[in-house]
Amino acid sequence: MTSGFQLVCFSAVLFSTAGVFTKGVAVDAWSIIFWRGLVAALFALVLLLLRGELAREIRQFRGPAIWATLLMASGTAAFVPAFKLTTMANVALIYAAAPFLAALLGWIFLRERPSITIFAGSLAALAGVVLIFGGTSTQGDLLGNILAGWMTVVMAGITLIYRRWPETPTTLPGAASAILLSPIVAGFGTPGTIALSEFLILIGFGISFAIAFILLSAGAKQLPPAETALISALETPLAVIWGILFFSERPTAHTLIGGVLIMIAVFGSYGRQWQIRRRLARPT
Repeated sequence: MTSGFQLVCFSAVLFSTAGVFTKGVAVDAWSIIFWRGLVAALFALVLLLLRGELAREIRQFRGPAIWATLLMASGTAAFVPAFKLTTMANVALIYAAAPFLAALLGWIFLRERPSITIFAGSLAALAGVVLIFGGTSTQGDLLGNILAGWMTVVMAGITLIYRRWPETPTTLPGAASAILLSPIVAGFGTPGTIALSEFLILIGFGISFAIAFILLSAGAKQLPPAETALISALETPLAVIWGILFFSERPTAHTLIGGVLIMIAVFGSYGRQWQIRRRLARPT
């Protein structure tokens, strides 16, 4: 039986390839969103049908699920163009600050006071993001960073929704957000005129994203939240590595220093929580 650790690791590897798929095709960002979304939505709906869970998720599709759907749609509309405008390192590292923003939002709206470790990590991650923005060299970089920042805010908001209303379905909002975006982005892009080779790549993008989400959901059920967050953080350095290997990207000094701060925050904060949980779980 595959362990939760392995499932989350595999999901992190798949999620880290988002920039590779996006930058690996010449087609515009809107067409990428269109085809990736439709494929992922179809995959998710078929999976729900096979599992017999579609009716249940439809019944649970209420206010919080609608908000989650809208946030997912706006986040996707920002995330994919961000990769086209700036480096994979910038997008991945800014996005890595999402758990800390979620913790701060949880403190504000849910009165869940974060630990000292998480609070310190949040400050370090914020400093890292500020450094990355400070190293912006072109208008395209700046816009890409802003879009990545919005995706980070969106993910923190989605985390807050599922924290406050844990009964909210997870798969159907993702499919609904893709379906909602499709007619909108089709008007901005040219999804019907892309080459067959690039179309196949986008199909792979949609399937890999859906599989990554399924693996993460399954693995998270077997692990404590801190351990899930820690393992998922592997996505960030992997994305930076793929950018260097496949596209010869060279992160700026600001990005490297800011990235180090963010990764110290992630592994320091969640690694500490994981160690505490492991220590408490040991038999005396």
